[in-house]
Amino acid sequence: MEPDEVATLIEAGIEDCEATVERARGEHDDDHLRATVVSPAFEGLPLVQQHELVYDALGEHMTTDIHALELKTYAPEEAAG
Repeated sequence: MEPDEVATLIEAGIEDCEATVERARGEHDDDHLRATVVSPAFEGLPLVQQHELVYDALGEHMTTDIHALELKTYAPEEAAG
């Protein structure tokens, strides 16, 4: 799955979200993606729940099309600081 497709899915699934997705550099470049996601939906949520929101937005793609996803999530004030 292409990084821009993954970003589109995340942004469609999480309100007021901005996602940046790229291929991770390393030994499995084609299979591993790196995503940074900023959304007010993450405010007050523990990291695990923030990541669950992203995984929910990706749905079945997490088990069928995405081999590995390195994920960083931030509420807007965290991303700015």
